[in-house]
Amino acid sequence: MSRTIFRLPPFLLLLISALAAGCGASLPTGDSEEPASPQRVSVTRITDGDTVKVRPAIDGIEDVRLIGVDTPEKYGSDGPQSLAEEAAVFTEEGLQRGAWRVELRFDVEKVDQYGRLLAYVYLPDGRMLNEALISGGYAQVATFPPNTKHQERFEAAQEEVQGRDIGIWSLSEDRICELADRGNGIGGGC
Repeated sequence: MSRTIFRLPPFLLLLISALAAGCGASLPTGDSEEPASPQRVSVTRITDGDTVKVRPAIDGIEDVRLIGVDTPEKYGSDGPQSLAEEAAVFTEEGLQRGAWRVELRFDVEKVDQYGRLLAYVYLPDGRMLNEALISGGYAQVATFPPNTKHQERFEAAQEEVQGRDIGIWSLSEDRICELADRGNGIGGGC
C-alpha cells in the first residue's frame, strides 16, 4: 500500500488556519454594537466628579461622562450638592497621579443624549476611576442599560462602602435628600 503525501504551500496553510479560527467567532446579536476599542487620552479639565474633558477628541467629542456612577452635582440649579467639591477633588487627585493620562474603555453605547462620550476611565496604574469613586464614597451606582458591563462590580463596591458609613453614605438625612435618586436608597428630595 503506497502513501501519497500532499503538501500545501505555506501561504495556503495560513489562509486555512485564519479562516478556521474565524469560524468560532461570535457576532453581535440584536441591536447592540460591539464595544469600541480603548482610547488613550489626556484629561484637560474636570467638570465635576463624574465628568471630564479630554484631548484628543474622539469622534469630535471632548466631554466624557463616567459610566455607571453618579457623583453629587457641582453645578446644580440650587448650587453645589453635598460632597460635590470633594468628589471633583478626588477625581483630580486620581488623575494627577497619572499626569492626567488615561485610557477610555467603552461599553455598548458610546455617546449619551447630551452628546458626551460614555466611558470607563482607567488610570495608568490599572485602577478604574469609576469604581474608585464608588469605593471612596464619592459616588453612587447609576447604571443605564445597555451600558451595564461592570454593574455587579460597582454594586459590590457600593455595598462594601455603605457598610463603612463614609462619604455620601455618612451624610445627614437632609443632605442625602439633595442627591439624585438612583434606586440606592438615597436621594430624590425625600
